[in-house]
Amino acid sequence: SYCRSQASGKVISGEEHFSSKKCLAWFYEYAGPDEVVGPEGIEKFCEDIGVEPENIIMLVLAWKLEAESMGFFTKEEWLKGMTSLQCDCTEKLQSKFDFLRSQLNDISSFKNIYRYAFDFARDKDQRSLDIDTAKSMLALLLGRTWPLFSVFYQYLEQSKYRVMNKDQWYNVLEFSRTVHADLSNYDEDGAWPVLLDEFVEWQKVRQAS
Repeated sequence: SYCRSQASGKVISGEEHFSSKKCLAWFYEYAGPDEVVGPEGIEKFCEDIGVEPENIIMLVLAWKLEAESMGFFTKEEWLKGMTSLQCDCTEKLQSKFDFLRSQLNDISSFKNIYRYAFDFARDKDQRSLDIDTAKSMLALLLGRTWPLFSVFYQYLEQSKYRVMNKDQWYNVLEFSRTVHADLSNYDEDGAWPVLLDEFVEWQKVRQAS
């Protein structure tokens, strides 16, 4: 790997200054002839950094790189993002994992990552997310922190919805942050999308039975 000094074979400390040249050479380890890291390159990259492709760290990294499409990193995205992280090799990126994870605990960063995920994951010729992709992304983002997530997931499974639009997506986060798990403070006259009104009705019927 590029982080090892040629002479001694020892791993150089992360203090060594960032090199754009090394960062570019690192990019080309994974990029195809079209100068893009595609799905196969991403798979190899994940293997090298020791992270599953569906690990949320990969979403946070993509957000940091401002990557436009899931499964792809362009040269420009890579250089700009890795420069801001000061990473030019595998070991330096691994040393940033705690920092990347910490972004999820920061309320405003998490909101930005959550909003970013919508555009990142959708097919670029569609304005909405197909419901299966939406469910996977919601599981990744809210699955561990929102007490009602599994119930909401069940609701989506049996609902008539085939896609989720941006307004619905943004509101699910707001709902998860402000509405109690027993739904006692849900305001039916609030400006919630119909999808969430219907979820609340569905859940109240279930609770009553």
